[in-house]
Amino acid sequence: MGFWDRRIDKRIAAYQRELIETHYAEVENMYRQIRGWRHDYRNHIQAMKVYAANGDLEAIRRYLDELDTDLNTVDTAVKTGNPMTDAILNSKISLARSKGIQVRADAHIPVKLRLSELDLCCVIGNLFDNAIEASLALPEEQRLIRVYMDIKGAQLYLSFTNFTAGKKLPKRAGRFASTKGDGHGLGLVRVDTIVERLGGYLSRNSEDGAFTTEILLPIGNSSPTENDSSPE
Repeated sequence: MGFWDRRIDKRIAAYQRELIETHYAEVENMYRQIRGWRHDYRNHIQAMKVYAANGDLEAIRRYLDELDTDLNTVDTAVKTGNPMTDAILNSKISLARSKGIQVRADAHIPVKLRLSELDLCCVIGNLFDNAIEASLALPEEQRLIRVYMDIKGAQLYLSFTNFTAGKKLPKRAGRFASTKGDGHGLGLVRVDTIVERLGGYLSRNSEDGAFTTEILLPIGNSSPTENDSSPE
């Protein structure tokens, strides 16, 4: 292996470690918020009982409005049924929204994936990063990313769509080029490499106004997540 190959491998490994650490921390924070809300549930009930005993209906309405706001904040988290996917999706969704990008995510993974966590993290992370970067070129009111994930037979299906500046993206050597430069283009190559190694399918389509990436990845033998939801 040459010097540049080793350097690229080190960059990829460092990037993957950063993704895993960041996104596991994100999902753990989400679960802490949920546990905290459940812990406070009894106190909320007691407070409303006091208002009810005093006949203070307006205070009850205000209290319920506050609880509704808190619950909606928790429910904005995507819950796919797979902890690793939850971690990276919620982390990237939070990042996108902080940049004024609307995200619509519909993701369901009711089985325990046999895919490597590193591979899954790298694929989803790079797809989201590219969609975020492309969206920033648009006025804030036009920024939108659509994410769809589901199990189709024995395969995991992923679809990422983001809106573009109304024109088809250029290709370079038969591939759609990243607008983030050669360094960031490494992420696109990494996704292609993972899909090819796993025997999956990848399709990129740039139509006027939208760019879509679709991926199918074999999941191998799978089992329901009810008894063991942690990815291998």
